[in-house]
Amino acid sequence: MEYLTLFISALFDLSNAMSPYILFGLIFAGILHELVPESIVTKHLGKESIASVVKATLFGIPLPVCSCGVIPLASSIKKSGASKGATLSFLISTPITGVDSILATYGMFGWIFTLYRVFTSMIIAIAAGILTNVFDKEELVVEKPKMSWTKQEVTNCCSTTSGAACETQTQKKFSAKKALRYAFITLLGDIAKPLFWGLLLGALITVAIPQNLSDILVEYSWISYIIVIAIAVPMYVCATASLPIAVALMMSGVSAGAAFVFLTAGPATNTVTIGVVKKMLGNKSLYIYLGSIIIGSLVFGLGIDYIFSISDINPKSLLHLHEEAGIVSILSSVVLWGFVFYFIIKPFLRKKQK
Repeated sequence: MEYLTLFISALFDLSNAMSPYILFGLIFAGILHELVPESIVTKHLGKESIASVVKATLFGIPLPVCSCGVIPLASSIKKSGASKGATLSFLISTPITGVDSILATYGMFGWIFTLYRVFTSMIIAIAAGILTNVFDKEELVVEKPKMSWTKQEVTNCCSTTSGAACETQTQKKFSAKKALRYAFITLLGDIAKPLFWGLLLGALITVAIPQNLSDILVEYSWISYIIVIAIAVPMYVCATASLPIAVALMMSGVSAGAAFVFLTAGPATNTVTIGVVKKMLGNKSLYIYLGSIIIGSLVFGLGIDYIFSISDINPKSLLHLHEEAGIVSILSSVVLWGFVFYFIIKPFLRKKQK
């Protein structure tokens, strides 16, 4: 009974932490879908090239979106014609950084940690995208762009000698209703099931993590990287929220490198994102996604430890704690769970009607 109570409490906390970001990501994706012509996404991110991967990475870095909020955005650009490599690069680079996270990292860890975090996230994302384009070349089913045409546009198109010219000259008008429908019906409908199971699994893992984690990592410092990876990969934590945890680990005696591993692998992955990547991109891309993040974070974690070891800077002298709280998260959680349950029971309701 005690574990059930802990599980429910962990699920409640996890839902409250994730929901605002997921809803923000959905709304942002809906607006992006309406404002950005799908032909632009296809043109810049659709090819299986290094350029498309780099563009997707750079596009994702400044966005203030977490590892769950990025799911609807990634799903949106994929539906618009982005390649698997570009989609995966976007999925990795976006949650690790962000304008809010970059500023918070600077305030908590200083400029060395900040620049290193941004630079290494770019390398990991680009490497994953290139590997995906090379080793995962399955055909993608791309939805055809749906354009809203007026009578005058149809007349103008018919009067031209090139249909392509007409297509590039006309743009669909922004519709808030269509944006919200795309966000909460199309995209959320796609991720509802893996989101549901990911939340349950994430809460279960959270309960299973030992309370004396810091003591374990300090005592077995030579395997602290592996322990952090094992916890960070399935655990949900956004880029900004991961900072206080990393600070606490370092204050407890864990190396800066191990804390950096958590800062990279924690925001970039979680049980929800893993399930969605598997469904959206397939097993090969999932293995590349996890492998790139795990290997990259370990290598660059060792790198930051080396940088501090050859310098006179004590990383602990840069640390400052920060806490956040908000009532909006509870309302967001209620709204999100309402939609998730709706999409889960929807197939059963259809069967009963038949």
